[in-house]
Amino acid sequence: MPLVRLNSIWARNIPRHSTRSFHASHSARYAALAATRSLRAVAAPAVGSYAPKDGEHVLNSPSELARKISAKVLPKLPRPDVRKVVVVGSGGLSIGQAGEFDYSGSQALKALSEEGVDAVLINPNIATWQTSHQLASEVYFLPITADYVAYVLEKERPDGILLTFGGQSALNVGIELDRMGVLERLGVKVLGTPIRTLEVSEDRELFVQALKEIDIPVAQSTAVSSVNAALEAADKIGYPVILRSAFTLGGLGSGFANNADELRDLSAKSLSLSPQVLIERSMKGWKELEYEVVRDGADNTIICCNMENFDPLGTHTGDSIVVAPSQTLPDDEYHMLRSAALKVIRHLGVVGECNIQYALNPTSREYCVIEVNARLSRSSALASKATGYPLAYTAAKIALGHTLPELPNAVTKTTTACFEPSLDYIVTKIPKWDLAKFSTQVNREVGSSMKSVGEVMAIGRTFEESLQKAIRQVDPRWKGFEVYIEPEDLDNALTRPTDMRLFAIAYAMYRKNYTVDHIHDLTKIDKWYLHKIDNIVQTHRAVKEAGSVENIDKELMTRAKRMGFADIQISDLVNSTEDTVRAHRKSLGVTPFVKRIDTLAAEYPAHTNYLYTTYNASEHDVEFDEHGTMVLGSGVYRIGSSVEFDWCAVTCARKLRDMGNRTIMINYNPETVSTDFDEADRLYFEELGYERVMDIYELEQAQGVIVSVGGQLPQNIALRLKETGVNVLGTDPKQIDNAEDRHKFSSILDRIGVDQPEWTEVTSLEAAKAFANKVSYPVLIRPSYVLSGAAMNVVYEESDLEYNLSAAASVSPLHPVVITKFIDNAQEIDVDAVAYQGKLLVHAVSEHVENAGVHSGDATLVLPPFSLSLGDMNRLKTIAEKVAEAFQISGPYNMQIIRKPTGSPDEEAELKVIECNLRASRSFPFVSKVLGHNFIDTATSAIVGQNVPEPVDIMQEPRDYTSIKVAQFSWTRLGGADPFLGVEMASTGEVASFGKDIHEAYWASLLSTTGFKAPRAGSGVLIGGDISKPEMTTIAKKLVELGFKLYCSSPVVEEFLNDIPYVSAKKIFFPKTDKRKLREVFDEYEIQCVINLAKSRGTDFIDEDYVARRNAVDFGLPLLNNARTAQLFVESLAKKIPQGGLRGYTEGRIPSEVRSWREFVGYRA
Repeated sequence: MPLVRLNSIWARNIPRHSTRSFHASHSARYAALAATRSLRAVAAPAVGSYAPKDGEHVLNSPSELARKISAKVLPKLPRPDVRKVVVVGSGGLSIGQAGEFDYSGSQALKALSEEGVDAVLINPNIATWQTSHQLASEVYFLPITADYVAYVLEKERPDGILLTFGGQSALNVGIELDRMGVLERLGVKVLGTPIRTLEVSEDRELFVQALKEIDIPVAQSTAVSSVNAALEAADKIGYPVILRSAFTLGGLGSGFANNADELRDLSAKSLSLSPQVLIERSMKGWKELEYEVVRDGADNTIICCNMENFDPLGTHTGDSIVVAPSQTLPDDEYHMLRSAALKVIRHLGVVGECNIQYALNPTSREYCVIEVNARLSRSSALASKATGYPLAYTAAKIALGHTLPELPNAVTKTTTACFEPSLDYIVTKIPKWDLAKFSTQVNREVGSSMKSVGEVMAIGRTFEESLQKAIRQVDPRWKGFEVYIEPEDLDNALTRPTDMRLFAIAYAMYRKNYTVDHIHDLTKIDKWYLHKIDNIVQTHRAVKEAGSVENIDKELMTRAKRMGFADIQISDLVNSTEDTVRAHRKSLGVTPFVKRIDTLAAEYPAHTNYLYTTYNASEHDVEFDEHGTMVLGSGVYRIGSSVEFDWCAVTCARKLRDMGNRTIMINYNPETVSTDFDEADRLYFEELGYERVMDIYELEQAQGVIVSVGGQLPQNIALRLKETGVNVLGTDPKQIDNAEDRHKFSSILDRIGVDQPEWTEVTSLEAAKAFANKVSYPVLIRPSYVLSGAAMNVVYEESDLEYNLSAAASVSPLHPVVITKFIDNAQEIDVDAVAYQGKLLVHAVSEHVENAGVHSGDATLVLPPFSLSLGDMNRLKTIAEKVAEAFQISGPYNMQIIRKPTGSPDEEAELKVIECNLRASRSFPFVSKVLGHNFIDTATSAIVGQNVPEPVDIMQEPRDYTSIKVAQFSWTRLGGADPFLGVEMASTGEVASFGKDIHEAYWASLLSTTGFKAPRAGSGVLIGGDISKPEMTTIAKKLVELGFKLYCSSPVVEEFLNDIPYVSAKKIFFPKTDKRKLREVFDEYEIQCVINLAKSRGTDFIDEDYVARRNAVDFGLPLLNNARTAQLFVESLAKKIPQGGLRGYTEGRIPSEVRSWREFVGYRA
């Protein structure tokens, strides 16, 4: 298969031996959380002893002669004199700005620590590996805003600041700090790409002007800041047009308009999110390509990787299937765009890493530049993982004044970083959308504004192999390129891309016999890709024709496996089982080969431990003599399983290495730190399904497998692995099954005397009604096996029950539906714990602010708890001990417990267990960091039974601080979704901050959520929802006392509020269907905050409460949609306003919450 071969610039004449070791790991122990500081790839003098003199830059080469000559030839760049550098992170994970910035920030911190520079990190994302003391010397869990970063600069007085490793948030903050004059006044140097370059790449007019100077074509566009100007511009350019917002991330607020009406609505919405929008000629249907460029201060510039979108222009690149290296470009076009990229990046003056996006006309050589991101981006994380070239690490080194020739190539160790990777494999990235989580209101079409929450990357040696691998990685229910949807209007499903378009193509090819040409006409996807997909279709038909497993000969089996077919996929085609196909395949001698990621396409020997499996090979690249311990990662980021499990997996692998064990990491998520090849002794960038895990286990003859640190995915195959004879370490998979099976779990709780809400399992609607009437409504319905509350619903009356059972039962037809008595107005508590052989070692108790009924992943968690008595704490610990013993747990586990006061002061409150997971949970990083005790370190010791610590009760220790974890939502991205909290999880990430009390911590945490702007003093608040909630009165009173004006849209709410003494509220005109009019109303009354305490989700698009919630989000206003958190927010406001909380940054005043993690906890945890 033709793979684009790029030439290595330097790597031709350098001898091939080196004495540098990549993996020297100390086993010294530090106190508490601190893990070992492993030595990483540091350029050290190899053969010969020529050491650079002051200011000299020396080639990274084993030859002393080459080093001596290079010292005279390479330009003498002054290195910035920095000893302390502030790194600005990206905040909570949201759509458009996710885990890729955890990876790139971690790489930058690694580079700083190698240079002996103290790194001070500002990032409120407590779930990430980046916010660990292993990487930064100080960590501030504070909002990524110009004000808070200025406070930290004032307090820490650093020499330099890095702005390009925290996504768009960090970039915007840097530009703002420069405008405020803070950087200049405090003498803080911007390292790497200068501020002016960042401004030019962000401000469309300046960008277009800069590219005109060097005759590079740019998409014709006009920057406007009003709706009328937008319409005028579109008339000049001609419809269809694309509208983009400046200074936003992931295409937020952008879209296509075919006529003036569409543009009018779109521009009104976009201008509420960004001060400036651009109207451009639309080039839908052109090819979209991306080049990753690295440039150092001496103007050495290389292309690290080029990538091609499978989907034509019109779909945001974050929502496109992406292939690297590009497959359909002839050599002249490839070089035309490469030369243009080098020219642009040099002209703009980028120092470090950036990416440039192109549109290319498929029928001519006409091209234009769409945009340049002068920072690390989502695609730079993908490019790093696709090539093995550590872009963020290199960019950080360049920012510190190094040049490419003197940095080592991380893969070969012998050549320099001044080379362009060439690949002998092909990488496919597919986004993960979780749109089904957001009811039917969300528009499933994908366009220029990003909607995906994560992405997978698959490595193969043919496009077919890598595509089918990637499909299985996105969702374990998918077995490959098969028919999973049957659209009624097929042509429409092909022309208007949705999150399921790939399967519409499958339906068209398998069932409707559409030809490649026909599909190309409808989708504009390049025919090369469609022919490759057709190869899969023909192989599928050949396997089906074989009729039975026995009839599949070696030739057909090999062909199917080389096309990326899974055993289970083949078994479906011939009506057999996966185990039968696996046995037959092995009897034919068809097994996968393990290959190395080798970025010089084997021109130089690679020493990397970065591996993948393929059937398109004839030999292994590695010896299987390490017999390591396998850690199964968490797979793709999705709602319910995100970066917190990456933190768990990385911490587990590091702890195993510290204890002297070899480690094997399996994961396929390019955004993570766990797929960084220096985190484990061997990294398999591979699927996490049964087939692949077994392949690797058998090849490596591993010591055992750890399934409890990667979220739900590894748990799903744990029992099957054990039954096949795999040594599953830690808690017995049979016990995992006991905890996940409602019947078994319930009877075990009854046996040990732990209370639980009443429940039953039904297979018919009649039985469901009978149970609900017996225990009385409300009831909670859920399928037997679930992740993150899929299809769970609280039902308040019989008519709802009928509707919901049809929706919930279809989720798992093989499993009946469980109905539980739902306890209203009860408090929810999270218990995270670790046990060894059934004995509790350590536990943490966090309290939810919201009442039960809000999914624990969306809830606001407080640690240490603020309202639980010592008696309650002791009873919770007893429950944790009983559960650990009953399930004989060795490793991590988590429980959710409901607390309901009985009503009489003498009686203890009821404690009922509602859920128990025998694995690490979402809150493990949070409790570990807040309590200064690494739960995963303890859990890893318990899982492998090595150096198991003595039990300790850290909840007894007094603490003079509080931390609060707040969910990060991405409602803005999901047009139409109802921003309402229920038992279904909806958040995409989380943030947490510390404070001296619950109010200070909540204030800092809430401001840390991306896009939260505190309302101005004296502005308007729109209030609405359920007036029977007692909090409604206290919130209204407090807001009026604080000088805010109250408005409402409903006469019922108006009457209720005006009956409260000293409170006056005004009912306003509230257009429900006209967004523009509504925006004008909000502006007229200066409404800057919306508090909506509705009882249930909106029933339709004109439900008054739904309109209020949805537009708060669309207009970028703070929305408080839960009574308990709204009350806490208003109380926090009351405390912060007198301290100047609503005033901006003022020189010399540092708010009390601006303290580092170490200062709060009292030591470097």
